[in-house]
Amino acid sequence: MTVDLDAVRRLAAEVDTTAICDTARDTRVMSPALQCRSANPVLCGPAVTVRCRDDFLGVIQAIDVANFGDVLVVDGGGRETALAGELFARAALAKGLAGIIVDGGYRDLRYVAGCPLPVYSRHITPMAGTTLRPAKVGEPVSCGGVVVHGGDIVIADHDGIVVLDPATAQTRLTAAAEVMAAEARVVERLSAGAALSDCINLAEHVARLDQGEPSRLRFTL
Repeated sequence: MTVDLDAVRRLAAEVDTTAICDTARDTRVMSPALQCRSANPVLCGPAVTVRCRDDFLGVIQAIDVANFGDVLVVDGGGRETALAGELFARAALAKGLAGIIVDGGYRDLRYVAGCPLPVYSRHITPMAGTTLRPAKVGEPVSCGGVVVHGGDIVIADHDGIVVLDPATAQTRLTAAAEVMAAEARVVERLSAGAALSDCINLAEHVARLDQGEPSRLRFTL
């Protein structure tokens, strides 16, 4: 199916990953062990996937075929070997990629730490892998404990990394925008002196739970 990436990016810029997760408990969330190593944690774009094991030739292949706005998602098996570094970040910047996520090692933090390209990794290590094993780009991979397919929408910010099905991304992001709007109303009330319980169905929720009835805590504004 055709995905309106411009609309997805516009919506993603208005929400955060917490609001996305609040819309559905089954949101794919990558492990917090994947940490931002660069100056900018915020990214959004379709995934270009590749699987590597202690060999970064596949990462070079993936960068070569990636397009402007794509997010490079590398399944490195969580190993400590560095699968990318400064030159990869510079190459991704030059192509206009949205970010790099490596479930493995990254290196060259002297440059990467100040780089505007969002770069995430599980480990930092100076030891790089080999360049002997070509890889297939675009196949489903496991990254940060979740399955990522080529073309999935990857969104990251200060709270973490989430992955959305492109077919439902706009709907999910629109719902997240509604959550953000409700939270903004709560913030306004709190700033005016209201208590948090004035903004949610706290008493009703607790009473229903005490009676063994199903209930959901929600905003009442």
